[in-house]
Amino acid sequence: MIKDILSSKCLDAIVITSAENLRYLSGFTGGEGFLVLAKDKNTIIVDSRYTIQAKQQTNGFEVIEYKANPYKLIADMGFAKVGFEDGNISYAVYNRLKEVASSLLGVSAELDNLRKVKKEEEARCIRRAESIGDMAFEHILHFIKPGITEREIALELEYFMKKNGADGLAFDSVVAVAERSALPHAEATDRRVEDGRFVLMDYGCKYNGYCGDMTRTVAVGTIDDKMKNIYDIVLKAQTESLKAVCAGAKNKDVDAVARNIIKDAGFGENFGHALGHGVGLLVHEAPNLSPRSEDTLQVGNIVTVEPGIYVEDFCGVRIEDLVLVTQNGCENFTKSAKDLIIL
Repeated sequence: MIKDILSSKCLDAIVITSAENLRYLSGFTGGEGFLVLAKDKNTIIVDSRYTIQAKQQTNGFEVIEYKANPYKLIADMGFAKVGFEDGNISYAVYNRLKEVASSLLGVSAELDNLRKVKKEEEARCIRRAESIGDMAFEHILHFIKPGITEREIALELEYFMKKNGADGLAFDSVVAVAERSALPHAEATDRRVEDGRFVLMDYGCKYNGYCGDMTRTVAVGTIDDKMKNIYDIVLKAQTESLKAVCAGAKNKDVDAVARNIIKDAGFGENFGHALGHGVGLLVHEAPNLSPRSEDTLQVGNIVTVEPGIYVEDFCGVRIEDLVLVTQNGCENFTKSAKDLIIL
C-alpha cells in the first residue's frame, strides 16, 4: 500500500508524524516519533523515552534513538523527494521538514484512504468499544435525575466505561441539558437536569486504540408536543438513512435521505452538520456522509449515522449509531434503544 503511494507519486520516502498513522503503519503506540517509509527500508526515529517500546512493538523496522535533532537524521538519509502529512502538521513542523529533502509533497489524502476500509481486527475493536458505550447508556439511565449536573453525568459515563474495559475516552463527552441540547458540541457544565426537558449525550470510548461513538437523547419528566415531534422527526430521519447505507451507495445520497426528511418537516435550517463520519483510530476520519462528499461507500467502511435538529433557546435532538458497511446494507454496532425514553 505504501509502496503504491511511493511509486505513484515518485517519492523516495514518506515521513509520518501523526500518532494514528504511526500506530496504523508500524504498530508503535507511543504517539511521538518519526516513521520514515522508503522503498527499501523502514525506520522509526524516537527519543529515549520510547526506544524500548518501539523495538518491542514493531517488526521489520530499524529503531533509531535521537539525542538532539531528528530532522537532521532524516536529512542524512539522502532523500530528494519526500511525502508528508500535509493535513496533520503545524506550520512549525512543516518548516522543519523542509530541512529533510529538496522537495516535499503532501500525501495526507492517500494515507487517509489506507484507513478507510477496516480490517476484521479493527472492526472487532470498534464493535467492542461501542458495546461498552451501550452498557454505559443502560447504566446512565438509572443515574440521571432532576438536579444532577451535566458534569456529573459526563464523569459517570467516563468512570463506567473505564471500569468496564475502555482504554479511555474517544473524545470529551457531550452532555447537554434543556436549551443547551441545541449546541451540537456542547461542553459539559454545571447546568442541572430539569423536569420536562431533554438530556443529549454524545460520547464514546477507546478499546485497544479504536474509537466508539454514539448519541442518545432522553427526556426527563413530561415534555410538550413540539419536543416529541422533533424527536420523532429525527428518529425517522435516522432510521430511514440507515436503510440507505450499503456498499456502492453515494455518501451524499445517504445524507440526503435524512436531510430531506428533516427539511420536509420544516426543520431544514436546524440540521447544519453532515449526517456522519468515519470512525477508527480517530473518532473523526474518512469517509464522510456529507452533501459535499463525492465518495462512494465501500465494504468495510465504518461510519456514524447521526441526524439532528437544533432549535436555539429551546432544545436539540440527535440520535447516532455506528455501523459497518456491508455489501447489502450495514451491521449496526449500536444496540441501545432509540424510541423516546422518558425518565
